[in-house]
Amino acid sequence: MTSTHAFWLAGRQATGEDSFDVTSPWDGRLVGAVSVPSRAQVEEAVAAAHAVRDEFAATPAHVRAAALDHVARRLAERTEEIAQLISAENGKPVKWARGEVGRAVSVFRFATEEARRFNGGEAQRLDTDAGGQGRLALTRRFPKGAVLGIAPFNFPLNLCAHKVAPAIAAGAPIILKPAPATPLSALLLGELLAETELPAGSWSVLPVPNDRMPALVQDERLPVISFTGSEQVGYAIMDSVPRKHCTLELGGNGAAVVLADWAGDEDLDKAAQRIAAFSNYQGGQSCISVQRVIADAAVYDRLLPRIVAAVEAQVTGDPSDDKTDVGPLVSEAAAQRVEAWVREAVADGATLATGGQRDGASYAPTVLTDLPAGTTLAREEVFGPVLSVQKVNGEAEAFAAVNDSKYGLQAGVFTHDLQAAFRAHRALEVGGVVIGDVPSYRADQMPYGGVKQSGVGREGVRFAMEDYTYERVMVLTGLAL
Repeated sequence: MTSTHAFWLAGRQATGEDSFDVTSPWDGRLVGAVSVPSRAQVEEAVAAAHAVRDEFAATPAHVRAAALDHVARRLAERTEEIAQLISAENGKPVKWARGEVGRAVSVFRFATEEARRFNGGEAQRLDTDAGGQGRLALTRRFPKGAVLGIAPFNFPLNLCAHKVAPAIAAGAPIILKPAPATPLSALLLGELLAETELPAGSWSVLPVPNDRMPALVQDERLPVISFTGSEQVGYAIMDSVPRKHCTLELGGNGAAVVLADWAGDEDLDKAAQRIAAFSNYQGGQSCISVQRVIADAAVYDRLLPRIVAAVEAQVTGDPSDDKTDVGPLVSEAAAQRVEAWVREAVADGATLATGGQRDGASYAPTVLTDLPAGTTLAREEVFGPVLSVQKVNGEAEAFAAVNDSKYGLQAGVFTHDLQAAFRAHRALEVGGVVIGDVPSYRADQMPYGGVKQSGVGREGVRFAMEDYTYERVMVLTGLAL
């Protein structure tokens, strides 16, 4: 019999009266039962975070750094256990889950470093103007208050890490709300945080049902919201709390551009392999997975069959098998939605080059060509293992095709031409441009986020810390400068 997992309320374990089951999207087996906090317990967590905010902001940097370092080490020590848990609750192939744990280790390690060097203070002479003689401005950053971190299902550990680690590093209390489909990784992260000496109230992990989130979102004691998820939910949150600071990491339909100079056989093989891997690597359930391939006419006819062959070589099946590249989607409903979008596209004139079959929550890696512009697949984020390949004439047309989207998260450009790389950086309306690779690369210390309907603000440890804090200036007078 599976025991019910407690949640973490102001740094201690607690249980509520209700619970829900977490099941594997692969085979439907019970992975765990999770206790649900009552409204009174949620209130207790929020009140504790609000009450401790000044104490936590004043906590010495070495204390916060030590706690973050402890979590990084414990994650590394328990990598295999945690990877198996991620795979079980999320359906992610275990080899990708191990990579996710490794990335979470890095996030906490980067946060350890930033906790020690962030907010050192910047001095500015004010006697550059006669009225400022003998005056010096010292600028430091201070937390805006407690943070509400809302994490999605697709990276159930690492995207929780991207909420929690910067908050602790900056001295901001955080209430973490994991996705209902995948709360177990977040609760395990709480177990590691509980081993530290962080002050009570500085963190909570609350698996609150989505229908109870509006009250938490609107609570004025949580002035900062960091949300990763769908654009519909993200913008609804931001619209409902216009006076709060919201960081929104939303959707994308990542484009991989292959320019005419990327023409050698090795070049095209590399592009095809990278495109195939990263259109399918989380079952396509990544905001920066490859959804669109935009290929110059000079290479299109040689590239397309390579992409189809590489996609067909992706090993699908049991996510607990080390050989599996592509596991199920998070639910059968998600796979049914992808199936419906592909059927619509084919009915409207798209050509199915490979894939197109669903088996329960699993959807076969799929390639489409001749995708009509008005279809759902052409306009929206598929969040599934589906990509389209489009032929264009020249660089300008390729870049225009990338920008012909309501999204602007990241793009990849396969080129050897340094000038083309700089033109891409200037022209592409995205938050990140990856040269010589797919758009799916993310280093956890770099600024990460989008433009247009892909979101507001940036993640990446230091950049999230800036979002969680504000500048406060102190002017010193009567100085002999």
